[in-house]
Amino acid sequence: MNTRHTKTFIGAMTLAAAGSATFAGLASHTLHPYYALGLLSLAAGTSRMKVKLPGIEGNMSVNLPFLLAAIVNLSAAEAVSIVCVSTMVQCWPKRGVKLKTEQMVFNVSMMAFASSLAELLFHSPWLQGSSWTPAQLAIALAAGTMFLGQTVPVAAIVALSSDGAMARIWWSLAHLSFPYFVVSSGMSFMMQTVDHHLGWAAALAVFPVMYGIHRSYVTYFARAVEALRTVPLTRAAAAGV
Repeated sequence: MNTRHTKTFIGAMTLAAAGSATFAGLASHTLHPYYALGLLSLAAGTSRMKVKLPGIEGNMSVNLPFLLAAIVNLSAAEAVSIVCVSTMVQCWPKRGVKLKTEQMVFNVSMMAFASSLAELLFHSPWLQGSSWTPAQLAIALAAGTMFLGQTVPVAAIVALSSDGAMARIWWSLAHLSFPYFVVSSGMSFMMQTVDHHLGWAAALAVFPVMYGIHRSYVTYFARAVEALRTVPLTRAAAAGV
């Protein structure tokens, strides 16, 4: 493990996050404090609903639809603040476990950078002013930006810390998390549709759906981990026959 390269990368990620968040904040639009507080509560609450990814030192939270909703509907200042707070809640260790400061700094910086880029893209004049871009595509582009903004830096930091191949690590992350980003994009569009017809408070009722998705992922990945454990045992048994 190259500690110096890892620390340099974390520093660069922090600077990139500060620069992109500042730039997005300068282009920020009208504040929506009540909607922001509602999304913050749900994003922070669901950030603790984590799923351990099999074969990778990392986990995935089910708060993404609420983060995307913040990016789509709120100002950059509100959206990035919600993303950073919910990431801190997600990374905060359990009682008795020591806080890993560098890991916290990296995760918050990475999420701030990804959400700032998604915010700038979604609210860009060429996208919002275009008559040919449907809302579904705009949200999908924001989700895709979040997807790359999260998976690429994570793959890079894992590769630096483990001397692994970044492309292989990224593919493993993408393979496991891409379906969730697709589902989250659809959930975010559904929240926006409900918001337009029934108000933002009704849109926040998507929480039970996200809880169901969380339980499904927990079950699925638990079986995947069990399968990974079973394969070596099966091979060993076969070799002993």
